[in-house]
Amino acid sequence: MFKDFQVAEAHCDIPCKIYDPAISQVAALSVIRLIDLLHEIDESDNSLKSTAHRSRLVIEKETQAKIVKNEVNIIWGDYFKAPQIESHPNIHTLVHEIMMTASKCKQDIVRENAEGLLKKVNEFATIFWSTKGIETENVICPYPPELIVTRPKLNSV
Repeated sequence: MFKDFQVAEAHCDIPCKIYDPAISQVAALSVIRLIDLLHEIDESDNSLKSTAHRSRLVIEKETQAKIVKNEVNIIWGDYFKAPQIESHPNIHTLVHEIMMTASKCKQDIVRENAEGLLKKVNEFATIFWSTKGIETENVICPYPPELIVTRPKLNSV
């Protein structure tokens, strides 16, 4: 049924030109929202239900921080080549800062760290879209935590 191939090669992790930092932005927003929810929990409530809820929120916060790291890493590693790096020589430093900040967000529940993560991911998005010659705009996301995200300017039809 299957042919016996000697060599198989793959070009990309995903179809060419289907890169978008939006997933990392939603994940960063989720980290912030989850931290907000953790701060809303009554610390004096040590019931099993409250403890389970707190644990679930922490696990999901860490998962979302990992998503940020993974998505940024894929775009940085697969999309950014010499021409993009030459026009944005700070991209390596920015990606490293995103990785370190996402790790901080996994370790604690400090909202300022998560806001810093979103800011860095937005900066990454701005650079990404600029490499494609696409202007960006900053808008407030329409759901909690209702913070600014950078997105490509969409043309009206």
